Amino acid sequence: MMYTDLALEAAELRARELPPQGKLDGVVSHHENHGKFEVDVVEIINENGAQLLEKPQGRYITLDIMPAMRRQEDAFAQACRLVAELLKPLLPAQNEGCALVAGLGNRAITPDAIGPDCARDIMVTRHVVKSMPEYFGSFRPVAAVAPGVLGTTGIETAEFLRGLVRDVKPDVVLVVDALMSRQMSRLCSTVQITDTGVAPGSGLGGNSVTIDRAYLGVPVIALGVPTIIDSATLAIDTMYEAGLEGFDEAKIRSSGQGFIVTPKEIDRMSAESAKILAYGINLALQEGIEIEDIDAFIH
Repeated sequence: MMYTDLALEAAELRARELPPQGKLDGVVSHHENHGKFEVDVVEIINENGAQLLEKPQGRYITLDIMPAMRRQEDAFAQACRLVAELLKPLLPAQNEGCALVAGLGNRAITPDAIGPDCARDIMVTRHVVKSMPEYFGSFRPVAAVAPGVLGTTGIETAEFLRGLVRDVKPDVVLVVDALMSRQMSRLCSTVQITDTGVAPGSGLGGNSVTIDRAYLGVPVIALGVPTIIDSATLAIDTMYEAGLEGFDEAKIRSSGQGFIVTPKEIDRMSAESAKILAYGINLALQEGIEIEDIDAFIH
């Protein structure tokens, strides 16, 4: 098991097993520079690639938002615009129908609150477009929901969303969730965008139903930020990076099983990364708006 939700990290892990200049069969990747931000794109193009990376076939875009988390000048606005730029090509060609944004996770647990916090800052317009078209007719209809988690609702998130999709009939569903990483440096500083949907808790070995197009019947785009890392994985990767060899990985995993690590500043980092996702989604869904327009609408 990879113990990561990031396709980029899965590709990096498999690449360690290759001879020099070797390539992963079924996986295509490239790196891009966008000013102060870096973007990595991993495409899983066949079943062999899916098995290698333990991820569904599709496109995975990883954006490093560290400049924004360090509060560099104008980095927040640039990060939001870049999220929108990367998200737009994944949206349906007819970018006018209703969009449903689902913020997955448990608001009461800070590392799992990325989704609900993001949903709170979405420009919800579906109701006003219908009731006041003279004022809001130029907006795209958008609905947002934070469905909670199975332990507090008794309802699988996938089941909840399938019922909602049946009645609301959106053209696209955007799901936002907290993810698991293999590297501390990527926690709350990385955004992954994928057209494959999401399986909540998969990085931890969970068996939740995958929320994707096959299950919901409409295109599903997943956005996430890693907020946690498995303690055993952290220890193992640290030893590899230090050049140590010959240690027993299985023994380390058994002794560290069940422990999850998160940054000490998770409150601030989670809230700020969720806001970047929300503003990026708003910019992607509503043509012609600016950061200031979002501030005025949601506050």
